[in-house]
Amino acid sequence: MKPLNKQFAPKSVMPEKVIQFGEGNFLRAFVDWIIWNMNQKTDFNGSVVVVQPIEHGMIDWLNAQDGLYHVNLQGRENGKAVNTIERIDVISRALNPYTQNEAYMALAELPDVRFVISNTTEAGIAFDPSCKLDDKPASSYPGKLVQLLYRRWQVFNGDLTKGLIIFPCELIFLNGHVLKDCIYKYIELWQLGDNFKQWFDEACGVYATLVDRIVPGFPRNEIKEIQERICYRDNMVVQAENFHLWVIEAPIEVAKEFPANKAGLHVLFVPSEEPYHKRKVTLLNGPHTVLSPVAFLSGIDIVRDACNDEIVGKYIHKVQFDELMQTLDLPIEELEKFAYDVLERFDNPYVDHQVTSIMLNSFPKFQTRDLPGLKTYLERKGELPMGLVFGLAAIITYYKGGKRADGVEITPNDDPKIIELLKELWATGDTQHVADGVLGAEFIWGENLNKIPGLNAMVKLFLDLIQEKGMIEAVQTIL
Repeated sequence: MKPLNKQFAPKSVMPEKVIQFGEGNFLRAFVDWIIWNMNQKTDFNGSVVVVQPIEHGMIDWLNAQDGLYHVNLQGRENGKAVNTIERIDVISRALNPYTQNEAYMALAELPDVRFVISNTTEAGIAFDPSCKLDDKPASSYPGKLVQLLYRRWQVFNGDLTKGLIIFPCELIFLNGHVLKDCIYKYIELWQLGDNFKQWFDEACGVYATLVDRIVPGFPRNEIKEIQERICYRDNMVVQAENFHLWVIEAPIEVAKEFPANKAGLHVLFVPSEEPYHKRKVTLLNGPHTVLSPVAFLSGIDIVRDACNDEIVGKYIHKVQFDELMQTLDLPIEELEKFAYDVLERFDNPYVDHQVTSIMLNSFPKFQTRDLPGLKTYLERKGELPMGLVFGLAAIITYYKGGKRADGVEITPNDDPKIIELLKELWATGDTQHVADGVLGAEFIWGENLNKIPGLNAMVKLFLDLIQEKGMIEAVQTIL
């Protein structure tokens, strides 16, 4: 079998237009795949220089393959199974700024560079006051970025046409706002002057984005079969779901320079990222959080199987369409399309998504993903959403521990303080005491949920129902 590199596989040569901080699975299966599509279907004609944001990473493997690798997309589309493999050739080279600092800083001098894209994990966008301008490089990602921007301003003498468009992909709400704030702090800390700050404000743009694609990563179990299929020895194959969405809070002028929409991709340039963030959290993460304990305590271990179960599947549909969707403000047709896409993603035939993996830290997840919808539904409809409240009762029941009906151990995983509270409450054997204690735990919710009209009574009702009838019969009563 041939090794994958430009000696044995065709490799496009294009102007280096994108500097990418991060070489991991997500960026290669999402951003670089999007740029590859733009090169195929539009006149974008750009390649990507990858910068390793930390000292130790995977760029040696990437360079060994001359930046070539395959993306294996799997999932459902319009009800049909999808399983494609495409070779991505947009990465021109990869640099380690810790060992190749001069080459890294020289990126600022490339005339064609226009975009900076990053995914340095949620912890990556942080201001570290110990960083210095002459560090080689600064330890933080924002520090490295300011070093590059300052060099570019110097080299091009403040030319306003040489600014950079910056898209952070870190999973932080309004990530662009957070990154921009860090940049301003470094400009002040390093005393880079008003002229540079003015150039940054006028010539550069830092835009908040929301990314959405599940990327399992390297397909260890199927790599032999995949390599036989592609006829190359590719050590950087990355597997991902076929669904993708990138929402960018930027003006239409930016969309013209980054023509993803012309390539038929789900990349939206919008005035505000917030409603799309709420949509994703509410209609993707929200159902996940409540379906998991309901499914697990019904004897179902995989998300896909929960969706296809006659009873639990109806429960998921009720929560998604009858309750959570009613709490959002985007056009109903758009919400329905997204909601159906979510259920299609849950039904991915290639991914065995364990419900127990979703139940890690269930109480904080319910607090951020489902509680806002519960309150909005009550405010708009004048009654509590039964499916969401039932999901909360299922979480509380799951945290009781013990064993499932088929003998499988129930092992909740959360803040030890939460685990201990639930243990003490369930030890009383009194569901009223459990409901009072959980809903009144302000260290979980930031408030006393016993004050929400009718919530305590409904939670106790469902706790009793689950104890008496078991999960499946209990679910049937609310459908």
